[in-house]
Amino acid sequence: PLVGQTDETGINRTFRSMTTIAILFWAGVFLVFYTYLGYGILLWTLVKIREALRPARRYEVPAEAPEVTLLIAAYNEQEIVAEKMANCRALEYPAGKLRITWITDGSTDRTVELLAAYPDATVLHDARRGGKTAALNRALEHIRTPLVVFTDANTMLNPEAVTEIVRCFEDPQVGCVAGEKRVADAGGAGAAATEGVYWKYESKLKELDYRLHSAVGAAGELFAVRRGLWQTLPEDTLLDDFVCSMLIAAQGYKIAYCKEAYALETPSADMGEEGKRKKRIAAGGLQSVWRLRKLLNPFRYGVLWFQYVSHRVLRWTLTPVVLVALLPLNVALLWSEHPTLYAVTLALQCAFYLAALAGRALERSGRRSRLLFIPYYFLFMNLNVFRGTTYLATHRGRGAWEKAKRGAG
Repeated sequence: PLVGQTDETGINRTFRSMTTIAILFWAGVFLVFYTYLGYGILLWTLVKIREALRPARRYEVPAEAPEVTLLIAAYNEQEIVAEKMANCRALEYPAGKLRITWITDGSTDRTVELLAAYPDATVLHDARRGGKTAALNRALEHIRTPLVVFTDANTMLNPEAVTEIVRCFEDPQVGCVAGEKRVADAGGAGAAATEGVYWKYESKLKELDYRLHSAVGAAGELFAVRRGLWQTLPEDTLLDDFVCSMLIAAQGYKIAYCKEAYALETPSADMGEEGKRKKRIAAGGLQSVWRLRKLLNPFRYGVLWFQYVSHRVLRWTLTPVVLVALLPLNVALLWSEHPTLYAVTLALQCAFYLAALAGRALERSGRRSRLLFIPYYFLFMNLNVFRGTTYLATHRGRGAWEKAKRGAG
């Protein structure tokens, strides 16, 4: 009898153990799906319900255009000065109302010298290189216009960009406006093509976020703020655009998403250069989650909390870890009561990873396959979350970072 009781107890423990593993596995599958696709589906549904009950209001361009500063952060951008200034001069905004300002701290090439040929541009230069965030903090001390539009030197804006951004600020609840980032189509199917697909999906999520309540962050290529809402940031902030915009949202303002105002930039030269960006962004994401931890209070921030956690926090923290754990959990479940089911899920996982490896091999050989490159890019992004932890530790206290090289547009 004792032997029988022992065997029965062991079987029960094994059953309970397998049940726990199965719960963890399927919860993990749900989390990964929700983070990358499910949230988008739920968001689209909620937006349709909201707009059916209360149609969105469109604000008009004000009759009296406010003064705006176009702030361009640049570090050793001599090759792009002429093209960027031509782009700035092509912006359709009332004469005398748009002030062009460059902040060029730390530049050691001919950027400052070349800008001297443009009397309509104000240049703020300091030989010290403290990083982009330190430069922006310094620049804002000199700016007095009610609206500030931030853009990068290597991105080109559409002519209507500033006008459309100003239109969004006619809503008094809007404290920040995020423009749309577009990646130039280089005619390829590798890093350029997949980066473009990723940003199209991201742009749609941002648009839906705003239509529901508020966009969740802004991209530094093009965004704008009310000058009075700017908060000085720690100089080692890696994602100045995201943290700045979310601090404004934390004050109770909305981040509008304006797809009619866009910034066009060339894609990363290759996956090695794209890795530099993704690693820094992942590190900045982890840093941001900690520094914006007050936003993790659902009772205070409600809908914004739901959007922030679903769209950003999960991607930068829990989901990549869960993605890695799915494989060993799946293997353990081969000895459960449903081995056929878990053999199928394991085969699907293995097929996905093999497709990613094939995409990586093709990319390195210079051959093109968008179908295989998508799983590679997906895993590449998640891998860089782990690389980002190392980057964050080694760059602690420093805001300067190495620029990724861009390919041809």
